[in-house]
Amino acid sequence: MEHGLSFLPDAEHSALPAQEYFRMALDLSRYADQAGLSHVKITEHYLRPYGGYCPSPLAFLSAVAAVTTRVRLMTGCVLPVFHHPLALASETAMVDALSGGRLDVGFARAYLPYEFEAFEVPMDGSRERFVATVDAVRRLWTEEKTAVDTPFFRFAEATALPRPVQHPHPPTWIAAVRSRSSFAWAGEQGHGLLVTPALTPLEEMADHIAVYRESFELSGHTTHGGHRTTRGRVLASLPLYVGADDRAAYADADPLLAHYLRVWAESTDAWTSTVSADYRGYTGMSRAIRAMTPESFRTLGGAVVGGPGRVADRIHAIAEVLGVDGFLWQVDFGAVDGGRARASVDLFCTEVLPQLAVS
Repeated sequence: MEHGLSFLPDAEHSALPAQEYFRMALDLSRYADQAGLSHVKITEHYLRPYGGYCPSPLAFLSAVAAVTTRVRLMTGCVLPVFHHPLALASETAMVDALSGGRLDVGFARAYLPYEFEAFEVPMDGSRERFVATVDAVRRLWTEEKTAVDTPFFRFAEATALPRPVQHPHPPTWIAAVRSRSSFAWAGEQGHGLLVTPALTPLEEMADHIAVYRESFELSGHTTHGGHRTTRGRVLASLPLYVGADDRAAYADADPLLAHYLRVWAESTDAWTSTVSADYRGYTGMSRAIRAMTPESFRTLGGAVVGGPGRVADRIHAIAEVLGVDGFLWQVDFGAVDGGRARASVDLFCTEVLPQLAVS
């Protein structure tokens, strides 16, 4: 089972300047490389503390590539609806070259109304735009003189440069949250699957993952990202905090989780009144987030917190329910300082991973 790091900054610049945040993230990325973790992943967002420190995952991952040698680099995820496929195809291939072929490209549908408003992209129709962009990027990676004509963009005889280092292209992943059709589409297209079981009960998420696995198998795909598989690959992202013991971990992590939940809820407040046919079930999302407490968040499976023994047990339990191939642990939540983040990751690597390896 793979274990990597995931970054989703939630810092307010007055409390944690961007320079300090990225110093911490790069330090943890170097540690992940040295410790033999699988991935470093970061997510694209704009304008608000929720993710706003990372408008460009590819820029961050280029910096990670320069200070690491082995760990894989993952966009987790880029938001195709805000990008032209020619730019995405060329920029991702550039990072693939800079890293020596270590890039995984995760795509996600943007879901925050204020981002759509700022980019002047309508939410209705965004699903179709997302699918068209992902398809165009994959064609641009593998074809020459590509011609595409969609309601959103068109070009002819386009050969994107540079070409990807990995053949036929970097591994691709789709982030899916609620819609069973999204899980099925990811499997049909041969993508890997990224899940974040925060607002979805674990048993319901397991059902969605089963839809993905079945669709991947029925599609006839036999590989993903260099791995032979007939069932696809699934990685889950959850907040993680490891302390010396349970009491110390809860004392440290609960204020950080409260910060994370507040920032997340504030970013989704626009869904109180926003309605879109392409985002069924999103209206009222902030109410569900505000109803969570740090304790309920970590006890229901949305976050993993505790001493090494409890964390190992929770990982076993979640993995058994979801049937995932690995985890990408979110370690920067709550605008945590670098010292505590590094101590938590160090305990995970030195005391939790050995328990997982022998079970």
